[in-house]
Amino acid sequence: MSQSTTHTLAFDATDPIALTQALIRCPSVTPAEAGALALLEIVLAAEGFSVQRPVFSEPGMPDIENLYARIGNEAPVLVIAGHSDVVPPGDVTSWTHEPFAAEIVDGTLYGRGACDMKGGLASMVAAVIRYRRDNPQAPGSIAFLVTGDEEGPAVNGTVKLLEWTKARGERFDHCLLGEPTNPATMSDMLKIGRRGSLTGKLTVHGIQGHVGYPHLAQNPIRGMVRLLAGLDATPLDAGTEHFDPSNLEVTTLDVGNPATNVIPALARAVFNIRFNDLWTPETLAGEIERRLREAAGNTVRYEIVFEPTNAVAFLTQPGPFVTMVADAVEAETGKRPALSTTGGTSDARFIKNYCPVVEYGVVGQTMHQIDERVSLADLRALERITHRLLSAYFAAASAA
Repeated sequence: MSQSTTHTLAFDATDPIALTQALIRCPSVTPAEAGALALLEIVLAAEGFSVQRPVFSEPGMPDIENLYARIGNEAPVLVIAGHSDVVPPGDVTSWTHEPFAAEIVDGTLYGRGACDMKGGLASMVAAVIRYRRDNPQAPGSIAFLVTGDEEGPAVNGTVKLLEWTKARGERFDHCLLGEPTNPATMSDMLKIGRRGSLTGKLTVHGIQGHVGYPHLAQNPIRGMVRLLAGLDATPLDAGTEHFDPSNLEVTTLDVGNPATNVIPALARAVFNIRFNDLWTPETLAGEIERRLREAAGNTVRYEIVFEPTNAVAFLTQPGPFVTMVADAVEAETGKRPALSTTGGTSDARFIKNYCPVVEYGVVGQTMHQIDERVSLADLRALERITHRLLSAYFAAASAA
């Protein structure tokens, strides 16, 4: 739970660059907290936020510390969500700047988490603090949902943090998630949905034997080729207004056979489908099974197993909140962002069950890479965009 401590910051918390540096210097590789949430607690508690840091557990999984902070007791409640954990830096000797030093060179801040997503989180925290200092009697409430488990299994993080807040009687109206959504510039893209993800493991059974006596064996590779061709014979769909067509990709194909004169007994393949809102995991699995049965006929013996998934496709319908976020981006960048549902999964898939969620953050070209980095100008722009959104959001609440 809360682990409050008295501490004087060496920087102004409304400075998104200094706050990003301070967060990067906490090496919070999943599942380590490493001081990142403690820093956020100090920053937010100093501004009058009520801060809690619940820890969630699951057998066989590491305990994960999370953070929930709120200021205000009235509706509407705008939630800003994100994660403090980062992926490992990899080969540290390959970095030109130490991954947790947060060095600035030529207007660029280097470090693991710079764009995914400590820079985005810091900019939004800085904007909220500046807004609250300028508007101490502002209507409504602002809350932060920050997990330490987004880059990991995502079991003891946002999904449980949301359940925890609901059990406490918390209710949210809208959420801004600060993932790095922009491909190249800060005016490119905000995300109003995400595709789902379904992974299948396919095994084809044959009969092992000598290649010189094929009549005594059955090669499973031929059956695997036949089944994969059946899966890929026709598109799964043509896409929708806001989603690209669903896409199946084979990611592994293996027979585990080092011998050149042996017909293998088994062939295995793994595939992943990123699917749009025309499907659920259940209906998509049914379609895959239908295609496999049709391709197999009575001659190919196979098994298909689908991995459990909590990554479902969802869409936040364009409306006043989406428009408000897009307006803030356009006002600060001069260009209206595209509304997108591309990319991988995010914790928005959990948040959408509690309130409409829109994702917007810094440019993500170097996320998870060696020499991950973010432009100082982008951090400042995101702080201004978030501040403008807060002003518009709560002004609309006052006028309602």
